[in-house]
Amino acid sequence: MDFSKLVQKRYSVRAYKPDAVADDKLEQVLETVRLAPTASNRQPFRLIVVHTAGREEELRRIYNRDWFVQAPLVICACKLPAQGGVGPQNGKNYSEVDVAIAIDHLILAATDLGLGTCWIGAFDPAAARQVLGLPDDVEPIVFTPLGYPNDEPKPKKRKALAEIVHYEHW
Repeated sequence: MDFSKLVQKRYSVRAYKPDAVADDKLEQVLETVRLAPTASNRQPFRLIVVHTAGREEELRRIYNRDWFVQAPLVICACKLPAQGGVGPQNGKNYSEVDVAIAIDHLILAATDLGLGTCWIGAFDPAAARQVLGLPDDVEPIVFTPLGYPNDEPKPKKRKALAEIVHYEHW
């Protein structure tokens, strides 16, 4: 698919069919995460792929929306801050940025394969840590269901370019 069309097609899916995601499609989506650029190519993240069947109740502790557990899979992207690339001039740890880039690759790849996703950042981190058994040095950053959409996209509401782009200076 043409990249511009892909970006236009992607939307936050909030209704999923129960149909399983084929292993080869899941692997294709995950491979795009592996190939995502990261600071100093450190890849300071890990993904946890969770099958939702039979785990709906505990997953709702993380994010209490019915559609969150409708999809056959939920994926959590976690950062490993100790492994993150640090900018030499600013001392900034880029592990969270790297997670964002990786999950964006995942979301676009899923869309390209006819799958739906929804970026979820407003989840309960303590519940996520407990349900997923995360070690202390791992931080959950974002979740997304992964499955076949059972809804239609609504028109996108976005600011005009003139509101978000400056040239040469602020």
